[in-house]
Amino acid sequence: MEINRILIGVDESKYSDHAAAYGFGLARKLGAAVAIVNIIEPVIAPVSPMTDTTFGLPFEGTADVTALDMVSAQNQSADSLLNRITQKYGEGIEVTQYTDHGAAADAIISCAAQFNAGMIILGTHHRSGFDRLFMGSVAEDVVRNADVPVLVVPLKDEKED
Repeated sequence: MEINRILIGVDESKYSDHAAAYGFGLARKLGAAVAIVNIIEPVIAPVSPMTDTTFGLPFEGTADVTALDMVSAQNQSADSLLNRITQKYGEGIEVTQYTDHGAAADAIISCAAQFNAGMIILGTHHRSGFDRLFMGSVAEDVVRNADVPVLVVPLKDEKED
């Protein structure tokens, strides 16, 4: 089996950065191309104060630009993150960047298929107990549902020493 394309899921966390460093190092050793993906999960926006409470529609003459502004800001933040990761670790490697919207695990798997990745690399947040129950585990969902091998790269917190 030859792995010549690796997808790395990234976010703003130190866990993700650690996994990206590991993934790019592995890609160099294997001579693999890399795709990095940042997933923007949906956020429910608060109801505008200028909304007709009877029908839930904005009053005439008001525009709800907050949702559009939020999406634009999220996309700009994702682009900035992907560019930072590429500059930090991607020298000399062919890097493809993806930004997707939706449930993180599903979107990561979808991007892996689109990129034709032979492996997915993710960091882990080490959530446990109620946090894990409430938040779920993206890495666990990807491991359970991906069609390719998934490497989950741990990063031990200083407070766990």
